[in-house]
Amino acid sequence: MIKKLDKLILKAFIGPFIITFFIAFFVLMMQGLWKYLDDLVGKGLDFITIGKFLWYVSASMLTLAMPIAILISSIMTFGNLGESFELVAIKSSGISLLRFMRPLIWVSLLFCGITFVFANYVIPYANLKFVALYNDIYYKKPAFDLKEGVFFTHIPRYAIKAGKKDADGKTIHNVLIYEQTNPIQNNSIVAEKGVMRISDDKKFLEFNLENGYRYQENGNIGDTSTEFIRLGFRSFKKLFDLSSLQKQNTNDSIYKNNFKMLSAGQINRFLDSLNKMNDSLNARTLRSFDLYLHYTAIADSIWKKIPKATAKYKNLDSLLPDSARFIVKDAAKNIASNLRITVENAASEAENRRMEIRYHKIEWHRKFSLSMACFVLFFLGAPLGSIIRKGGLGMPLVVAIIFFLIFHLLNMFGEKFVKEGMVSPFIGMWLAVLVLTPVGAFLTYKAMHDSQLFNKEFYSRFIKRIRNLAASKKSSST
Repeated sequence: MIKKLDKLILKAFIGPFIITFFIAFFVLMMQGLWKYLDDLVGKGLDFITIGKFLWYVSASMLTLAMPIAILISSIMTFGNLGESFELVAIKSSGISLLRFMRPLIWVSLLFCGITFVFANYVIPYANLKFVALYNDIYYKKPAFDLKEGVFFTHIPRYAIKAGKKDADGKTIHNVLIYEQTNPIQNNSIVAEKGVMRISDDKKFLEFNLENGYRYQENGNIGDTSTEFIRLGFRSFKKLFDLSSLQKQNTNDSIYKNNFKMLSAGQINRFLDSLNKMNDSLNARTLRSFDLYLHYTAIADSIWKKIPKATAKYKNLDSLLPDSARFIVKDAAKNIASNLRITVENAASEAENRRMEIRYHKIEWHRKFSLSMACFVLFFLGAPLGSIIRKGGLGMPLVVAIIFFLIFHLLNMFGEKFVKEGMVSPFIGMWLAVLVLTPVGAFLTYKAMHDSQLFNKEFYSRFIKRIRNLAASKKSSST
C-alpha cells in the first residue's frame, strides 16, 4: 500500500523526470537531425517525409534519453529534498535512505522494463523503416532549381544553363542545353529566350524556347565519319523526364535480416544459424583438402604395411626417374598453391563469420545493458543528490553530465573493443554497468551514513589539518 512518504517522493520525482526526459530527448533528436541535415537539404522533401524521418531517428534515441533523465531527475529530486532539509527530517525520524528510495527503485525497474521492450520491439522496426527511407532520400537527386549562370546536371544526359532568370521564376534568357545520346554524339540547343514549366503530374519539365539553333551530330560507335546538322527555329518545345529526381519507395524487406532490425529472440536464431554455417565451413574446408591430399583417405593400417625407406634413398630425387622429376615437382607446386588459396579463402570467410557473430551479440547485449543502465544510474543519482544537497539545474546537472559522459565513453570503448575482438561481447557491452555498479554501491553507502563527500568545508578542514601536521613536524625537527 502506498503511504504518504511514498507519495511525497513520487511527486517530487515525476516532475523533474518528465522535464529532463523531454529535454534530453529533444537534444538527442536535434543531434540526429544535424547529423543527416546535409542529406535532407535541397531534395524538395514534403513535410510528411521529413516528419517520418525525424520520428524514425528519434525512436532510437529513447534508450539514451531514459538513462539521462533518470540520472538527472534523481539527483535533482534528492538534492531538492536535501536542500530543504526534508531528507534530514526523514532520516531523523528513523527512516533509512533505502526505505525512502524504495518507491523510486520500483519506478526505475519499471523504466528498465519499458526501455527493454522499446529496444527489443520498437527500435528494430524503426531502424528498418529509417534505413529504407534514408536510402531513398540519400539517392534522391536535388529538386529542380535552375540558377543563373550555373549548369544543372542532375537530369541524366543533360546539362542546362540559363544566363538570366526573370523575377517570375519561369522566363529564362540565353539558354544553353547540352545533350549526350551516346559516347560519340553531343547535341546542343542554344536559344535567346524561353519559358519553363513543370507538368501537372510533376513528371516532366517543359521548355518552350524561342529564336535559337539546334546542333546535332549523327554517327555510329566505331565509325569515325559523323554528320553534323544545324537547325534554326523560331519556337521549339523540349521535354525533360524528371522521374530520376523523384524519391524512390524502396521495399524495406531487403534490410530485414540486418542485426539492427532484429529482436533478441530473432538474434538468437540467427546466431544458431551462423554457428551451423561455421561448422559446415570447417567440414567443407576439410573436404577440399582431401581433393588435393589423397593420402589422407588412406587408412592407418595400410601405412604400416609400406616398407621403410632404406639408406640408399637419401632424398626424393633418388626415388624418381629423371623424366618424372619435373612433372612431380610441378604437380606438387600446383597442389601447394591450391591449398594456400583454399586456406586463405576459408580463413577470410571464417573471419567474416566471426565478425558477423560479434555484431549480432553486440546488438543482443545492447538491449539488456542499456535497459539495466536505468537502474544503475538511479543508484548513482539518488545518493549523489542526497550527498550534494543542492537542487535546481546547477550543480546537479554538472555532476549528472560528468557521470553520464563516463557511462557513454565506457559504452563506446566497450563496443569498440568487442568489434576489434579484444574482449568478449559480454564484457564489452556490460563494461559501463560493471564499472559503475560498485560506484553506485559506494555512493549509496556514503549517503546512508551522511558522508561529507562533496562538502568543501570537509576538504578544507582536511587540508588545514595536513598543513598543521607538516608545520608541527618541521618545528620539531628544527
